[in-house]
Amino acid sequence: MTTTVAIYLLITFGLGGLAMAIRLPPLVGFLAAGFVINALHVEHLPQLEIVADLGVTLLLFAIGLKLNIRILFRREVWLSTSVHMVLSVVAGFAFLWVTALIGLPMLTGQDPETILLLAFALSFSSTVFVVKVLEERGETNSLYGRVAIGILVMQDIVAVVFLTATGGHLPSWWAFSLVLLWPLTLVMRRIWSRLGHGEMQALFGITMALVAGYAWFSVVGLKGDLGALIVGVLLASHPASSELARSLFHLKELLLVGFFVSIGLTGLPDLPTIEVAFLMLLLLPLKAALWIGLLALMKMRYRSAILSGLSLMNYSEFGLIVVSVGVTAGMLDKSWLVEISIAVALSFVVSALVNGRGHLMVEKIAARLPAQDEQKLILEERPQDAGDAEVVVLGMGRVGLAAYQRLHDHYEMQVIGVDYDGSRVEILQGEGYHVIEGDATDLDFWNRLRHSDSVHTALLAMHRHGANVTALECLRESGFGGQVATVARYDDEVQWAKEHGVGTAFNIYAGAGLELADQAVSLRDPEAALPEATKPKDSESGSAL
Repeated sequence: MTTTVAIYLLITFGLGGLAMAIRLPPLVGFLAAGFVINALHVEHLPQLEIVADLGVTLLLFAIGLKLNIRILFRREVWLSTSVHMVLSVVAGFAFLWVTALIGLPMLTGQDPETILLLAFALSFSSTVFVVKVLEERGETNSLYGRVAIGILVMQDIVAVVFLTATGGHLPSWWAFSLVLLWPLTLVMRRIWSRLGHGEMQALFGITMALVAGYAWFSVVGLKGDLGALIVGVLLASHPASSELARSLFHLKELLLVGFFVSIGLTGLPDLPTIEVAFLMLLLLPLKAALWIGLLALMKMRYRSAILSGLSLMNYSEFGLIVVSVGVTAGMLDKSWLVEISIAVALSFVVSALVNGRGHLMVEKIAARLPAQDEQKLILEERPQDAGDAEVVVLGMGRVGLAAYQRLHDHYEMQVIGVDYDGSRVEILQGEGYHVIEGDATDLDFWNRLRHSDSVHTALLAMHRHGANVTALECLRESGFGGQVATVARYDDEVQWAKEHGVGTAFNIYAGAGLELADQAVSLRDPEAALPEATKPKDSESGSAL
């Protein structure tokens, strides 16, 4: 077994690294690793399925921790999901039916009910893939990210209904015991507050996701990963929910490698299987176009609609479950499990390539579409005004908020904060901060900012380097002529910023060390410890920015 594990790791790591070397997301390499391992007839590892299930469960738990349940009641989510599912099933059915009439292998001779089942399987998007793309961009809390996640949650609800209806039995009467989840989470929140910030908090999250969520729901006959999502939602209002999600991030990412590898282990395709799988990819542009059109009709900006549509342009692992139902019922041959797994894997590759092109491609596409009446857009999409602000702080987390406070309180500058997390913006506005909801990776935002002549400095304080990189690209593209400063966590990020013309790139860990030293010296000699950045304003040149 040790040798088998070593082979799995070497192939997965090697192909993941190769994907990165040719500028593809590592998950493309992980998908390829599954097929290579299968082709080499390496001994099957049943533990890999457990690893994959754990990764998906923790992923949905983390989504729940960051999910505002109100997003599900927005028409951009529930209405667009409902309409899209109907339209995509109809379009998929028509497409597959025509190919069956043409005589394509595997589809020829299938009855309408079977083709309808296949079209239904292809109507879903992958929660695992989409959330991973959003997290890599640092945009799970952006408007388009929240809408996409809300749509995925609605699709998960449809999936639960489908599995219940086709399973031949209703959930156990013990399902009514799930009403105890709410009082249980109230008690567990009190315990959580006493656990501190270390390994006990992470262990608490894993226990709640796997026991109170996955295990409880599974025992009563419901989808276990849906239970993890619901438990996450019930715990989301706790002050440490974001911290818990961050503490589970790397563990979840590592476990999800098993999920992507397992996709390729379903079976080896033959030529007709590959032909049908590639044919199914032709439905992806239609799938994305339907999302874009529906979301634009819901009064989202073209940019947001396109980003949401492209992120949802893939097939879901749930399609494998739908096909397995068809195989069990005798409607489909077992080879269709391999067929759908190939189609899902290829859709991930296509979607990864398209979504990796960057935001500027989306901006160019949006610019070619007919103009929208900005006053009729949903509230979050309407233009925001920087007013008479001199400095704009992008990203109002702990670092951004501290920068805002120093600039406003000490340097007496007019400052405006920008964050794409609507709930965070509401909290800060309630505390008296001048903060607006906006997306620094949105070229339109910078174009509007350029017209505010008072703004001379932009601080990029987002916690993910990739988001700061995209914001800088949009900044340059818009023609913004002011000074730019950014935060970084690693030396290579600092070096990158300097090479790309950023005025100041500040390593937050090094800065924390300097501040700690100043505070320590001030205990003994307050005057000697006064740092340059806090000297009176008339001796200040502004270099602290």
